[in-house]
Amino acid sequence: MSRIDRKFLTRYPSFNEFINKTNEEKNTNSEQKTPLEVIDENYNILKKELQDALLEKILECTPAFFERLIVQLLVAMGYGGSVKDAGEAIGKSGDEGIDGIIKEDVLGLEMIYLQAKRWKKDSTVGRPEFQTFVGSLVGKQASKGIFITTAKFSKNAYDYANSIDKRVILIDGLLLTDLMFKYDVGVTNEEVFVTKRLDNDFFQE
Repeated sequence: MSRIDRKFLTRYPSFNEFINKTNEEKNTNSEQKTPLEVIDENYNILKKELQDALLEKILECTPAFFERLIVQLLVAMGYGGSVKDAGEAIGKSGDEGIDGIIKEDVLGLEMIYLQAKRWKKDSTVGRPEFQTFVGSLVGKQASKGIFITTAKFSKNAYDYANSIDKRVILIDGLLLTDLMFKYDVGVTNEEVFVTKRLDNDFFQE
C-alpha cells in the first residue's frame, strides 16, 4: 500500500495547483501588511500567551495569594491609598458575600466592596452568585462594587449588572490578566522596542 504523503500527492496536478494558490495567498497577505502591522500582530500573540500563563499561575497559587494579588492590582490602578491600607481591608468582612472593602481614593471618601472567586478558567459565574453579591451591597447600603473572578461571567450575569441601579464592575479572567499586563502586576519587561518616524517639523526652514 502506497504511503499517502505530500510527495505522493504532488503527482496530482490539482494538489499542486492548490498548494501554489495557498502560497500565493500567504505571500499576498504578507505583502499587504506594513512592518508596524506585523509588529502589532506578533505583540498581541505574545500578550495572549502571557495572559494564559498568568491565569494558570494564579490558579496554582493559594486563595491568600489571590487576595494579595487583587490588593496590589487595585492599588496599582489608583485605588486603596497604599498596599498596607488596602491589604488590611481585604478579607476582613468575609461574610454575606463580601470578601473585602477598599477605598475608592486615597482619602477614603467612598468605599468599594469586593467579591473574589478563584475558579477554574473554564467555569462560569452565573447570575445567582452575582445576585448574592449585589444583595450584600444592598445590606451594606453600598453603591459600588467589584466582582473579580479567574473564570468567566454568564450573559445573564452581565444583563443583570446592566439592569441594576448600583455601579458594579465585573472583571473576568481575561480582563484580570489584561489589567495585570497593563499595570505591571506579576509581569516584568523582557524587551522594549521603540519605533520612530521622520520628524518633518525639524526640517522646516
